[in-house]
Amino acid sequence: MIYKRLTSVLPSAASILLITYSSYPIANAASADKENEVKAILQRMQTDVLTFCDEMERVYSVRCETSTLTECAEHNFNDCSSTFSSQQCTEADELVISTCGDGETCNALWDKTLSTVSIPASLTQDSMGNPDDDEVIESACYSRLAEKYMMEKYKGDEDYWSKRNVQSSWTYFGAHNGIFRKIPATHQEECGQYDPRRRPWFVAASSGPKDVVLVIDVSGSMKDYGRMDIAKDAAVTIVETLTVADRIAVISFSDRATQIGGYSSLIRATNENKKRLIKAIKDLDANGSTNFYDAFETAFDALENTIKREVTSGCNVAVLFMTDGQI
Repeated sequence: MIYKRLTSVLPSAASILLITYSSYPIANAASADKENEVKAILQRMQTDVLTFCDEMERVYSVRCETSTLTECAEHNFNDCSSTFSSQQCTEADELVISTCGDGETCNALWDKTLSTVSIPASLTQDSMGNPDDDEVIESACYSRLAEKYMMEKYKGDEDYWSKRNVQSSWTYFGAHNGIFRKIPATHQEECGQYDPRRRPWFVAASSGPKDVVLVIDVSGSMKDYGRMDIAKDAAVTIVETLTVADRIAVISFSDRATQIGGYSSLIRATNENKKRLIKAIKDLDANGSTNFYDAFETAFDALENTIKREVTSGCNVAVLFMTDGQI
């Protein structure tokens, strides 16, 4: 979202190329104005995050009060089956859900006066799709107390960004147990499929920049009991959660170890790089023996080369070894 917002206030390359020598003072002044505007935007975004953090800490501190729990059941809307009290159709430039509209009719329904709660299917236990875990229920209840703040913030964001011809983004909160609250209230395309803990923004905030090496056993024994598919799914999930602040290497091994993509060091986890790695992971086949030694050597060589080339994230390092343990 930072990139999307800043493009509306930065000068285009074409306008820069058209500047003549005699207009340099004016151009410099214009550039200074743009730079100050960008600084102001970044400062606002930082202040928004810190203020939202303070609000969530406040509501968390009163999570055990009786009123927090007693009012909770009557005022929570889920993003699967609830009917919103002030719902309205979204415009094509606001939100289009293909199952709801085609960009010309009513594209989706949302309500800017309340928030919705998303609960991953793995956390819904009873026949009504509600959780029965006390901690999950508690998170849904205390986060509801921040709804007024979230609504006011979204209204302020709409006013602020509309002056820059930019669509304001959602305000949302993700808890460590999978609860997700957002405003405006909208329905999910697929019930129970959204889990904030698997989103790059959540992982980045909880772990920071990191160097990640995935080492995947593709020996013959991995064909048994669906082990290869389990390892692939786990590896793909990990890659999907990474951001451009992270570095990644994927190494497969059986008789010998090979770094996928032909690299010798970790690469930046851009969308393009992640897509290539995910495709390669899905194409892996199990065959051969198990050479653990070559796998570890290749993994640590990749980390060492990354440090030597000074392209490391400079922060956390994780080596994830996926194997059935059979030699």
